[in-house]
Amino acid sequence: MSDRQVKGGRILYGRRRGKPLRKGQKRLIESVLPKLAIPLNTDRLDLPSLFPEDCRSFWLEIGFGSGEHLAWQANANPEVGIIGCEPYINGVATLLGKLEEDGGQNVRLHNEAAEMLIEKLPESSIDRVFILFPDPWPKSGHNKRRFVSRSNIEALAQIMKSGAELRIGTDHTDYGTWILWHMLQSDKFAWIAESSEDWRERGADWPSTRYEMKAVEKGLRPVYYRFRRL
Repeated sequence: MSDRQVKGGRILYGRRRGKPLRKGQKRLIESVLPKLAIPLNTDRLDLPSLFPEDCRSFWLEIGFGSGEHLAWQANANPEVGIIGCEPYINGVATLLGKLEEDGGQNVRLHNEAAEMLIEKLPESSIDRVFILFPDPWPKSGHNKRRFVSRSNIEALAQIMKSGAELRIGTDHTDYGTWILWHMLQSDKFAWIAESSEDWRERGADWPSTRYEMKAVEKGLRPVYYRFRRL
């Protein structure tokens, strides 16, 4: 399945599906995903009601790929309710397999464009946001499809708590420059960086992803930005 269009014809993401799902993956999509899917048939989501009672804060990962990072964070932070957004159904199936193995109960999923979910989240409700190795849309004229944009930065500022952290990683040089320029234009965020190591290294609580490792194997050097909601 190819590009999906939402809102005025704007393309928000690329492939919806890749290789045919295996039997076990189909089972997970049919039986487990409905239990974890966040219903959007409401004006405003009540996050505490979606997660176990011991979840005291809420994180959001936009475009979790195959879910390595999300599964790690869920296992390392059982007291945090983590929302994952990913339109690519094969990646969702892979994450569901990881959650089934680890027994993670603190994850909820949105299998459509992240913008649709963000509209439903309460103001000042999210403690941390991850945007890791998003599609760089490198072709000329495709920049408007990039997730990091003025409008999406403003939308994230609305749902993030004061002091909340936004983490963005990319291996694409042009997108890295684009991200930093757009973030520095915002008066809602401050760049957390005192030295080059602060954006050249992930840190102990920022595990790698499959896409990141592929980039490193190609000789690319990713950047790891951290921003604080003012």
